[in-house]
Amino acid sequence: MKKRLLAMLLTGALCASMAACSSGGETTQQGGTESADGGDGASYSIDVILKTTASEYWQYVQAGALAYMADNPNVKVEVKGAPSETSYQDQLNMIQTDLAGDYDGYVIAPLQADMVANLVKGQTKPIVAVDTKIEAPEVISFVGTGNESAGALGGKAAVEAAKEAGWTEIKAIEIAGVQGDTTNTDRMNGYKKGINEAGGEFLESEVQYADAVATKAVDAMNGIMSRHPEGIAIICANNDDMAIAAAKAAKDSGNAAYEKTIFLGFDGIQSACDAILDGRLTMSVAQQGYEMGYESVATVVAALNGEEVEEFVDSGASVVDASNAQERKDTLQGYLEALKG
Repeated sequence: MKKRLLAMLLTGALCASMAACSSGGETTQQGGTESADGGDGASYSIDVILKTTASEYWQYVQAGALAYMADNPNVKVEVKGAPSETSYQDQLNMIQTDLAGDYDGYVIAPLQADMVANLVKGQTKPIVAVDTKIEAPEVISFVGTGNESAGALGGKAAVEAAKEAGWTEIKAIEIAGVQGDTTNTDRMNGYKKGINEAGGEFLESEVQYADAVATKAVDAMNGIMSRHPEGIAIICANNDDMAIAAAKAAKDSGNAAYEKTIFLGFDGIQSACDAILDGRLTMSVAQQGYEMGYESVATVVAALNGEEVEEFVDSGASVVDASNAQERKDTLQGYLEALKG
């Protein structure tokens, strides 16, 4: 399905459209002829269940989903999420309840993909997975980041940055997330591919698993510096929080061999932009959470309209560094301001 990349929404426009959807006429189910805004065409109600709505990243996904409703007033979008990304049972209960509800289609970002796959068995309404795959025949499409290709993009950029910083022996060590997690593995494979293809050396045997937690990343970084007092050209991490924490640990150590180390994160959230702008982080691979939210709803609606949809919709990725971090930050702030409005 053709990917739609949107310009930043004006807060007022989003709010006005959302109000029209919630205060207007009754929404009909699939096959209806009267839309929510009184125009012609079918009207749909789409349920969006995210991992949480309490974090910055997931608020971008939420903003994108609601933006689709703003652009298409005949589509009612309801967004919710668990209290946190460890509230597994809360999300499962939410999904189970909503699957029996009066919705035309679903977007789900599963906390426990295997458990969600069991819950959706036998469902006939279109279901789209966002951010994290759900291996189930009932799920018609996955909208998210191609983590391996995105990791490769970042790995190549990190090698080039290391060359510019004066490194002649470009070795890289990853501070990884949860061992065995599919997303973590894909990002690792991408880093390895990109770094090696660009002329660096990804030290696969020295990968440090830190469970995607910043405090554990500090311990991992201290261990790396103990084993490599001569310095390492690239430290790549599974997320921005770990990359920022590792960079701080290196700075606090006082080891001059790490002053020119390239610290690469993943997600490209505002905190990463701030860290890049003030020199605490070198670069980040940016996921496009807003586009994920928008495209996931668009994919459900396309299926409801009888259109053929792609099994995987890549929401895209980019590398954020000092040259574009401010622009990226401004765009992200615009998404959040639209939600608050």
